[in-house]
Amino acid sequence: MRLFYGMTVENGELNISGVGVSELKAQYGTPLYVYDENMLVNQCRTFINNFKSSKFNTEVLYASKAFSCLEVLRIASREGLGVDVVSLGEIHTAYKAGYDMSRAYFHGNNKTREELQYALEVGVGTIVIDNDYEYEMINEIVRESGNTVDVLLRINTGIDAHTHEYIKTAKDDSKFGYSVYDETIYDLIADINNQSNLNFVGFHSHIGSQIFEKTSFFEAVKVVMEFTKKVQERLGLTISVLNLGGGFGVYYTEEDRPFELAEFLREYIEVVERESDNFGLGLTKVVIEPGRSLTCNAGSTLYSVGGVKKTFAGREYVFVDGGMADNPRYALYKAKYEAMLANKMNEEADTTYTVAGKCCESGDMLVMDANLPKAEQGDLLLVSSTGAYNYSMSSNYNRLPKLPVVFVKDGTSRLVVKGETLEDLIRQDI
Repeated sequence: MRLFYGMTVENGELNISGVGVSELKAQYGTPLYVYDENMLVNQCRTFINNFKSSKFNTEVLYASKAFSCLEVLRIASREGLGVDVVSLGEIHTAYKAGYDMSRAYFHGNNKTREELQYALEVGVGTIVIDNDYEYEMINEIVRESGNTVDVLLRINTGIDAHTHEYIKTAKDDSKFGYSVYDETIYDLIADINNQSNLNFVGFHSHIGSQIFEKTSFFEAVKVVMEFTKKVQERLGLTISVLNLGGGFGVYYTEEDRPFELAEFLREYIEVVERESDNFGLGLTKVVIEPGRSLTCNAGSTLYSVGGVKKTFAGREYVFVDGGMADNPRYALYKAKYEAMLANKMNEEADTTYTVAGKCCESGDMLVMDANLPKAEQGDLLLVSSTGAYNYSMSSNYNRLPKLPVVFVKDGTSRLVVKGETLEDLIRQDI
């Protein structure tokens, strides 16, 4: 069981940035999302300080789909990150968080007219075009507004990154982007470039998520730049911006082998610089979009144990007061996590449990084989690495209220998202 940045054990109890789990339960209750604010800031700075070049400008965007709330966006903005948004709600949250919206990049494969109009209204700086249908609508809306906006075209490199099938985004049959091997792409680029209200600046590419092989990223750089060179030669254009996406793998369990981030980012920049020189590109800016790798390990979910059960078949369960409503990733991907009894950190982990939630689904599991000390009602169970896609993907299944979110830092805690109440659950009902 790995203890992350800021986690310590005192008198047998887990502390996160100096705040004990029993104190967190007493003040906020369980289940509860807990984030180490220092770790969030440290991750932001690791990206900013190591992904930089003397040959072109660099920009790091926070892919806010990983975890979006006002406070995490305020932190990302203060630390100098731009923001990647993919919906009306994400645009609005970044805007209300005080983001400089000229540093917002609007993604998605099926943007609506309402979303595009709002993006222009609040000053979103760059729109990423996904397909020809979307291009025509964007062009019409921008022209009607009388504004101009920077645009990138999302391209599909065909690289099959080694990750879960549902989070691969660059296969030839992906719903995202326009294939670099489709000859009609050149006509589309020429048409976009001819529009007076659209400032076509370059390309966006993203090969998937939770990728551990550096070579996948390096291969993508080469394919993107080779294609960029072809476009410049065939159409006589100058491409100034490349957005290389994100997808950097993180630790969930001991099976995962993420690369050391700062070292990788420096190596990544060297590859980008070298390939840019090789292809003779005059790039002015290169962009990346970390999301999971910024927030995942900074976040944990704290539960209370309700009971323990041994089945006729011999499986031993620990039941907790949350489940797939606050973490659907096992049900979606069979995602693996680590768990600990946070009030029994000094006791021997001598029993293998299945950690199950309280939802009325057989698939409501959190951790399948957790080695824990003997569990009892009232114990505090913590699942680590829940800082990305857990709050974002949470639901009200079984009419369960969404959880509060607490940030901890240097011995203090603060509520950044209120937990839902019973009245919140029926607020929209008629």
